[in-house]
Amino acid sequence: MPGFSRIVPASSFEGCVDAFVMVDAPNDERIGHAAERLKGCAPLTVTIDHHAAPERHSALSYTDPDSASTTLLVWEVAKHLGVASDPVRMRDVATCCYSGLVTDTGRFMHQNTNVEAFAAAAEMAACGIDVAMVSERLFQSRTEASVRLDAVAVDRMRPVGSHALLSWLTLADMEAFGASKHDAENAIAPIRSIAGFRVACLLKEREDCVRGSLRAKDDTDVAAIAREFGGGGHKAAAGFTLECGIDEAVSVVEERLSRL
Repeated sequence: MPGFSRIVPASSFEGCVDAFVMVDAPNDERIGHAAERLKGCAPLTVTIDHHAAPERHSALSYTDPDSASTTLLVWEVAKHLGVASDPVRMRDVATCCYSGLVTDTGRFMHQNTNVEAFAAAAEMAACGIDVAMVSERLFQSRTEASVRLDAVAVDRMRPVGSHALLSWLTLADMEAFGASKHDAENAIAPIRSIAGFRVACLLKEREDCVRGSLRAKDDTDVAAIAREFGGGGHKAAAGFTLECGIDEAVSVVEERLSRL
């Protein structure tokens, strides 16, 4: 993405800043090492997000839970900051914002896709972005390991009641294919695509916990389910973490999904 070469990881950043903008991060836990960098500084803090949070954790907040993507909000802010005066810069910003929008809406297939999303996409495209390039980079440049993990998740999936499908990936699966955490990020997609089921859940074993992802194809509020396990997210897409082994996690989540 344009501007990627200028990114400095929070873990490598030294010193203080004048302004600290948290994007798509509704709480301090989501900003990782950056939370440490805030200590000892007194900058202007800003949140731009489409995740509803019970408490504000910055001085200024532009939060809209109805927005299809946080990048739609970034797009609006960028225009107010005068980015449109520089066509090249505007195209670069549009490329990044469009990438976030097309990802968050599942290529404009998820329930959060609305008129505003399509209108903004058209506006971004009009800035001269390479839509085909974005699609190729995001959806047609997968690693072999990620495809093989998809196959494992589909082979292992099992129905829970008549409404949900559950599957999981283990550390052994990851090791077998030399996969990274990123390779398993979208393994829930083929499970979600199965006809006749309205909720999909994928559990991913980590060294010290199990990460769970939930997706809904109807109006089922999977964020409410995630909150029962200490997680959260959107109504149609949410996540949680369980401090236990994969076998216990499968058992606990299966019991909850059976009550849908």
